[in-house]
Amino acid sequence: MSKARRSPISTKASVDDEIAHLRDLDLKGLRSRWLSEFQGPPADHLPRNLLFAIIAYRIQANRLGDLDQPTMRLLDQTASMEKGTAMSARLVSFDQKRTELTPGTVLVREWNRQSQRVMVMADGFAWNGQTYDSLSRVAFAITGTKWNGPRFFGLRDKEDRLVSGDRP
Repeated sequence: MSKARRSPISTKASVDDEIAHLRDLDLKGLRSRWLSEFQGPPADHLPRNLLFAIIAYRIQANRLGDLDQPTMRLLDQTASMEKGTAMSARLVSFDQKRTELTPGTVLVREWNRQSQRVMVMADGFAWNGQTYDSLSRVAFAITGTKWNGPRFFGLRDKEDRLVSGDRP
């Protein structure tokens, strides 16, 4: 008797379930999951959010397929061509471009297990039928606490600001 093949829908659902479970793990739990996923301990300096992202990527790649070989080769070539300050300059440039939002862009952030969608407008940011003049005000409306709006929506991280020379 042959094994039943999983349908892509059930595989996708199981990946989603595993990633949802990862969200509930604390740092110790993520380190434990890393150990089982990669057969070795993670580096001590990796923060929870990075552990989560790497493990989630690995789960998806294992179940749904990783990058194809031409893409892997291109990434390897790109990484080997640029070192040190050239790579840092490229990353800072990429980060600056990434934060230039044009009207029509939709930002998505999951908060309390609900997807929050914000549309960039010419005169602000539309969320939940209202227009706000800043992403920080949208983040406050969603969470009820003060946030740096671009950071809340993943447009800027603390490390990015430090690389570009800004103060935290």
